[in-house]
Amino acid sequence: MSMKAQVRTDSMGNITVHIEGGLDFDNSLPLKNELQNLAQENPASQITIDLHGLDFVGSSGIGFFVETIKILNQKKEQFKLSNVKSEFLKVFKLYDNDLMSLIEQEFDTDETDDLGQRFANRKRTYQN
Repeated sequence: MSMKAQVRTDSMGNITVHIEGGLDFDNSLPLKNELQNLAQENPASQITIDLHGLDFVGSSGIGFFVETIKILNQKKEQFKLSNVKSEFLKVFKLYDNDLMSLIEQEFDTDETDDLGQRFANRKRTYQN
Protein backbone atom coordinates (compact mmCIF):
# COMPACT_ATOMS: atom_id res chain seq x y z
CA MET A 1 0.00 0.00 0.00
CA SER A 2 1.33 3.43 -0.86
CA MET A 3 1.43 6.54 1.24
CA LYS A 4 1.74 10.21 0.30
CA ALA A 5 2.69 13.06 2.59
CA GLN A 6 2.29 16.77 1.91
CA VAL A 7 4.18 19.22 4.09
CA ARG A 8 2.76 22.70 4.62
CA THR A 9 4.12 25.55 6.69
CA ASP A 10 1.91 28.34 8.04
CA SER A 11 2.86 31.98 8.54
CA MET A 12 3.97 31.31 12.14
CA GLY A 13 6.43 28.62 11.01
CA ASN A 14 4.35 25.72 12.26
CA ILE A 15 4.37 22.65 10.05
CA THR A 16 1.52 20.32 9.14
CA VAL A 17 2.22 16.96 7.50
CA HIS A 18 -0.89 15.63 5.72
CA ILE A 19 -0.68 11.85 5.33
CA GLU A 20 -2.77 10.03 2.74
CA GLY A 21 -2.99 6.34 1.93
CA GLY A 22 -1.78 3.54 4.14
CA LEU A 23 0.77 3.24 6.90
CA ASP A 24 2.53 -0.09 6.90
CA PHE A 25 6.01 -1.37 7.64
CA ASP A 26 7.34 -0.60 4.13
CA ASN A 27 6.66 3.12 4.30
CA SER A 28 7.18 3.73 8.02
CA LEU A 29 11.00 3.95 7.78
CA PRO A 30 10.95 6.65 5.05
CA LEU A 31 8.32 8.52 7.09
CA LYS A 32 10.53 8.29 10.17
CA ASN A 33 13.49 9.71 8.24
CA GLU A 34 11.42 12.60 6.88
CA LEU A 35 10.00 13.44 10.32
CA GLN A 36 13.50 13.39 11.83
CA ASN A 37 14.73 15.75 9.10
CA LEU A 38 11.78 18.11 9.69
CA ALA A 39 12.44 18.17 13.43
CA GLN A 40 16.17 18.84 12.97
CA GLU A 41 15.69 21.54 10.34
CA ASN A 42 12.87 23.26 12.27
CA PRO A 43 13.62 22.87 15.98
CA ALA A 44 11.34 25.74 17.06
CA SER A 45 8.34 24.68 14.97
CA GLN A 46 5.30 22.78 16.16
CA ILE A 47 4.83 19.80 13.82
CA THR A 48 1.31 18.43 13.45
CA ILE A 49 0.72 15.15 11.67
CA ASP A 50 -2.74 15.23 10.09
CA LEU A 51 -4.06 11.68 9.72
CA HIS A 52 -7.39 12.56 8.05
CA GLY A 53 -6.39 10.96 4.73
CA LEU A 54 -5.05 7.79 6.33
CA ASP A 55 -7.00 4.79 5.03
CA PHE A 56 -5.05 1.84 6.40
CA VAL A 57 -2.78 1.19 9.37
CA GLY A 58 -0.87 -2.08 9.45
CA SER A 59 0.05 -3.64 12.78
CA SER A 60 3.79 -3.46 12.10
CA GLY A 61 3.50 0.07 10.72
CA ILE A 62 1.62 1.42 13.72
CA GLY A 63 4.20 0.08 16.15
CA PHE A 64 7.04 1.70 14.25
CA PHE A 65 5.09 4.96 13.87
CA VAL A 66 4.29 5.21 17.60
CA GLU A 67 7.89 4.49 18.55
CA THR A 68 9.08 7.15 16.10
CA ILE A 69 6.77 9.81 17.56
CA LYS A 70 7.80 8.90 21.12
CA ILE A 71 11.52 9.10 20.28
CA LEU A 72 11.16 12.43 18.47
CA ASN A 73 9.16 13.89 21.38
CA GLN A 74 11.63 12.90 24.10
CA LYS A 75 13.42 16.24 24.20
CA LYS A 76 10.38 18.46 23.76
CA GLU A 77 6.75 18.20 22.78
CA GLN A 78 7.24 19.15 19.15
CA PHE A 79 4.87 16.65 17.51
CA LYS A 80 1.08 16.46 17.70
CA LEU A 81 -1.44 14.27 15.90
CA SER A 82 -4.71 15.59 14.49
CA ASN A 83 -7.78 14.31 12.67
CA VAL A 84 -7.30 10.76 13.94
CA LYS A 85 -10.21 8.60 12.81
CA SER A 86 -12.02 6.64 15.51
CA GLU A 87 -10.89 3.23 14.23
CA PHE A 88 -7.24 4.33 14.34
CA LEU A 89 -7.75 6.05 17.68
CA LYS A 90 -8.65 2.69 19.18
CA VAL A 91 -5.49 1.13 17.74
CA PHE A 92 -3.31 3.97 19.07
CA LYS A 93 -4.93 3.64 22.49
CA LEU A 94 -4.36 -0.11 22.58
CA TYR A 95 -0.77 0.17 21.46
CA ASP A 96 0.35 3.01 23.70
CA ASN A 97 -1.91 4.99 25.99
CA ASP A 98 0.77 7.70 26.44
CA LEU A 99 0.31 8.61 22.78
CA MET A 100 -3.20 9.85 23.55
CA SER A 101 -1.75 13.00 25.11
CA LEU A 102 -0.30 13.98 21.71
CA ILE A 103 -3.62 13.83 19.90
CA GLU A 104 -5.20 17.24 19.50
CA GLN A 105 -8.63 17.35 21.03
CA GLU A 106 -11.32 17.54 18.40
CA PHE A 107 -14.77 19.02 18.91
CA ASP A 108 -16.62 15.71 18.87
CA THR A 109 -16.91 15.57 22.66
CA ASP A 110 -18.16 19.06 23.39
CA GLU A 111 -21.72 20.31 23.53
CA THR A 112 -21.68 22.47 20.39
CA ASP A 113 -22.92 19.82 17.95
CA ASP A 114 -26.54 20.93 18.06
CA LEU A 115 -26.18 24.69 18.53
CA GLY A 116 -27.55 25.32 15.05
CA GLN A 117 -30.65 23.34 15.85
CA ARG A 118 -31.11 24.94 19.25
CA PHE A 119 -30.51 28.60 18.33
CA ALA A 120 -29.91 29.35 14.65
CA ASN A 121 -33.21 28.07 13.34
CA ARG A 122 -35.34 30.15 15.68
CA LYS A 123 -37.12 33.19 14.46
CA ARG A 124 -36.37 36.47 16.15
CA THR A 125 -39.02 36.78 18.80
CA TYR A 126 -39.06 38.07 22.34
CA GLN A 127 -40.01 34.63 23.58
CA ASN A 128 -36.60 33.05 22.90
